[in-house]
Amino acid sequence: MPAWSRRLHRYRFRSVWLLDAPPAVVYAVLERAEAYPRWWPQVREVDPVDDRSGTARFRSLLPYDLTVVASERLRDPGAGVLEIGMRGDLAGWARWTVLPGEGGTRAVFEQDVEVRKPLLRRFALLGRPVFLANHALMMRAGRRGLAAWLARG
Repeated sequence: MPAWSRRLHRYRFRSVWLLDAPPAVVYAVLERAEAYPRWWPQVREVDPVDDRSGTARFRSLLPYDLTVVASERLRDPGAGVLEIGMRGDLAGWARWTVLPGEGGTRAVFEQDVEVRKPLLRRFALLGRPVFLANHALMMRAGRRGLAAWLARG
C-alpha cells in the first residue's frame, strides 16, 4: 500500500478527561471494558472472548458501526495504564493513562488506528472532517457518561 494511502486512512487521537474521582476509582471503571456500554452511549456492545480480549461495536452519529477485536497489550495499575491492540474495522492501538489531576483524575485517551472498513476507506478524502467531528462527539459523550457514572458512587 502506498504511503499516501496509509496516511489517508490513519487517525491519531488524543483526549484528556478531567474527572472528579480518585485515579484508582477511574482506573477500576476503565479496566472493565464490558461495562462501557452502561455509561458510554456510543459503545454499543462489548463481548468478552476471554480474560484478555473481546469484541466491541461502536456507533456515533453517523449511520455506520465499527466492530473490532480488542486484545489487552498492557495493564499496569501502578502506572495507571491500560492499552489494547485492535483489529477489524480499525487496526492499531488505544491507551488510557490515568493520573492524579486537579481535584481528581486526569485520564488521557490516545489512539492510533488505520481504518479498514471498506465503506469508510472509500469516502476517506471527503469524509475525513466528518469522521473527525464524529469521533470528537463520541469522546465528549464518553467523558460526560463516565463523569455521571462516577458521580453515582
